Amino acid sequence: MTQNKPVTIAPAEGKLAILTPGMGAVATTFYAGVEAVKLGIAKPIGSYTQMGKIRLGKRTEKRYSLVKDLVPLTSLENIVFGGWDIFPDSAYEAASHAQVLEKSLLEQLKEPLSKIKPMPAVFDREFVKRIDGPNVKKGKTKMDLADQLRADIRNFMKTNGCSRAVMVWCASTEVYTPPTATHKDIKSFEEGLRNNDPAIPPSQIYTYAAIMERVPYANGSPNVSVETAALQQLAEEMGVPICGSDFKTGQTLMKTIVAPGLRNRQLGVAGWYSTNILGNRDGEVLDDPGSFKSKEVSKTGVLNEIFSKEHYPDLYSDVCHVVRINYYPPRGDNKEGWDNIDIFGWLGYPMQIKINFLCRDSILAAPIVLDLALFMDLASRAKMRGLQEWLSFYLKAPVIKPGLPVEHDLSVQLLKLENTLRFFTNEELINHLGLTYYGVDERDAVV
Repeated sequence: MTQNKPVTIAPAEGKLAILTPGMGAVATTFYAGVEAVKLGIAKPIGSYTQMGKIRLGKRTEKRYSLVKDLVPLTSLENIVFGGWDIFPDSAYEAASHAQVLEKSLLEQLKEPLSKIKPMPAVFDREFVKRIDGPNVKKGKTKMDLADQLRADIRNFMKTNGCSRAVMVWCASTEVYTPPTATHKDIKSFEEGLRNNDPAIPPSQIYTYAAIMERVPYANGSPNVSVETAALQQLAEEMGVPICGSDFKTGQTLMKTIVAPGLRNRQLGVAGWYSTNILGNRDGEVLDDPGSFKSKEVSKTGVLNEIFSKEHYPDLYSDVCHVVRINYYPPRGDNKEGWDNIDIFGWLGYPMQIKINFLCRDSILAAPIVLDLALFMDLASRAKMRGLQEWLSFYLKAPVIKPGLPVEHDLSVQLLKLENTLRFFTNEELINHLGLTYYGVDERDAVV
């Protein structure tokens, strides 16, 4: 099933600016990790773009390639970091405050991290109530603020000699704001920007600015931004790749691994109780009910899609799914998640599964930021536009074309990603059927 029309991908020439709204624990851990890899004092563990291998052709060919060798990704040496934050601290100072990384490691990275200083942020206390800072933009209208962000992007690229840029949201979770009439199309949205519509949060202003500058945008939070019809329409018109929402890190990562296995073995689920303790800035922000609502929406949707009660009413018609996040300052960035899963099997007999995941939130998120940035830049050079469903592998609540069911099974998401890379490079797509090895004609399908 060889592709008839190979995809033309422009080479990754020049420097790539990776811009992050938010320069807190996640962003600075990401910056530090890339700098450590460049210095040869660490390995990019957790990054599929850097360490992942992909099978090409039939199993019998035993042909594998590192992802970064298969497709023309930007090298780490050509990445330049920038961003915005409400605090004026450099990346070194912010990383020291976040206390994710050991001081001995940070000291080795002090020089490059100290050079990364945040631009003044677009911020509104109505959307993030538990924190505040002085490094904030002023503007008469939200359109004025968007224009300032666009100028920031252009100036940063010029100053740092960058030929391309991507933007990955790494800032705090905003109060849940479902779309309104303002978000139905780009004309209404731009009118809302000019009229300071209260339904437009800062994250949407960043998204608008990025798309208008033809900068690919990945939403790493549950904020409503690329999820709106207006900004999806704009991305299509401007020829810009977008994706979201919410980095798939701790507890939800476990759900997309465990839940499909239960469903595939036709084991019923009566209830799934999830609770977390987290002490970093994200935990503080999520202590506000409005911000937690955004997170709750992205976290609870996973099981609804995996456990399709329409298809399996006897197994999942009444799953009691509870999600809690508790702010506990002593824990810092070391998040702990507990899951109690009440399942039932043959003849309805009950059983239980307990999961206790002691994870490091920013350590899990940092390689996701890198992979999303590099893949979004790749998509842009391949002339992809609009929603990039193939990157659902990294996201809690993947945004897809309206009317399509969301795929949350992690293994299926990986297959989508890998087949997209095979498609980019004119390699045969793989379906894993396998019957040709046993004398059954599959009509040249690759297995």
